[in-house]
Amino acid sequence: MEIFHLRYFVAVAEELNFSAAARRLHMATSPLSQRIKDLERELDHRLFERDTHCVTLTPAGEALLPIARDVLEQINSVPWRLRAATTSPGRSTLFVGIPLGVHPRLRDLADTLSERVGEKHELMCWPGSSKALATGVSEGKLALALVRLPVADPALELLPVMTETLGAVVPADRFAGRDSVALAELADLSFIVAPKEGRPSYFDQLDRELFERGVRKRIDLTDTDYSGIAEIISNGMAFYFSLLNPDSPLHGYARKNTRVLPFTDFERRLETVLIWRRDRASGGDLDELVDMAREVFAEPFHV
Repeated sequence: MEIFHLRYFVAVAEELNFSAAARRLHMATSPLSQRIKDLERELDHRLFERDTHCVTLTPAGEALLPIARDVLEQINSVPWRLRAATTSPGRSTLFVGIPLGVHPRLRDLADTLSERVGEKHELMCWPGSSKALATGVSEGKLALALVRLPVADPALELLPVMTETLGAVVPADRFAGRDSVALAELADLSFIVAPKEGRPSYFDQLDRELFERGVRKRIDLTDTDYSGIAEIISNGMAFYFSLLNPDSPLHGYARKNTRVLPFTDFERRLETVLIWRRDRASGGDLDELVDMAREVFAEPFHV
């Protein structure tokens, strides 16, 4: 058994979808499925139940998951433990993950943290999706990261820092003079399903709930960003979600015929947290940095 077998197993166990796990691992689905079968054969246990509709963990798979995560956590900690053991005292460079559209207040606090630890560490921002940033922290490539919930990795510690209210991005001409919108009024519009690779995890939850509440039409995109989504909405065909707060950088992607309205019957909030690896904070190489981060981000914002 090789380490990559455990990485593959954890990816499938967390996604419960071979195609999604393969995209996450940047590989094809067929060889991933074969590697999982190889692992099952070597361990003499079936780890997943598979059918045409879903993938679930067997009891053996559920037992293996925390073991595999612990082994991978130890492997991932080798680089930073080695750096800590061999680097002479002095100012080090550390990376902090920043997701797209993060609120300016959180950027200001990240700058404050950088100033306060400036004598020991140079903090540099690293962009990415929440899922990619969480993986970067887990693998030890990033010291800290601001990410949007949900975060599933139990090796990461979460500090709530901001709660933001979501609204509907709608064609402005269809809702002229309106200051709010009901979910039922959007049923004849298509909800935009952004590309899987860049789609925040919480949008999958929204998609399922919208379908359950009668919003059934979809436009599935394969290659675009927020500006492309705004373009489709401006044509009067669809709607999406964005942050209500006008200070959100996401408002910079607005188009002439789009506007963001609060819901009258569908309240959803976006939770942003600061994350780090538990083992790097408690007696680890980031102990002092995490203590300072807790102090700087002590008061969560609600906007």
